[in-house]
Amino acid sequence: MADTRSEILISGFGGQGVVLTGRILGYAAVLVGLRASMLISHGTETRGGYVRSQVVIADGDIDSPIVENPDIFCALSQASYTRFFHLAKTGVILYDPDFVKPDAGAAFPPLAIPARALAVEKLGAGIYANIIMLGVILRKLDRVSLEKGIAAVEAIVPRNKAENRRALETGYGI
Repeated sequence: MADTRSEILISGFGGQGVVLTGRILGYAAVLVGLRASMLISHGTETRGGYVRSQVVIADGDIDSPIVENPDIFCALSQASYTRFFHLAKTGVILYDPDFVKPDAGAAFPPLAIPARALAVEKLGAGIYANIIMLGVILRKLDRVSLEKGIAAVEAIVPRNKAENRRALETGYGI
């Protein structure tokens, strides 16, 4: 059986939970017996600066943790969309329309996920937008069940379990 490698690129600005989202995604993959790696990069600013999380998930050994052709590209800011859009040659592009206006010349249509608006509407706070987006990523990736995603969120983010669960379920249901 051939090794299946999935590459996920999540990018936005500091304070949106980009690194946390990547960390939870990788842990959820490990919970189902997959291997995972994550690289992060960010600007010098603590909040509001550029941040990127590269997650690679595979059945076997991961030869390189670098995302070169993302199966899923998730843009949470215009700057990140503009900077990394060219890497998404195939696969799925997710973006939050509160922060991103996608390129009209895309080879395939990006998928608008109003994560922040849904977080405010359903949970009363925009801070759950990253967990909603994580739910969408898990569903599109189709390698990690919702149950394992919930277990990963609860293990890594022990606060606000009910809200995080609802956020993940909301995204997974999109």
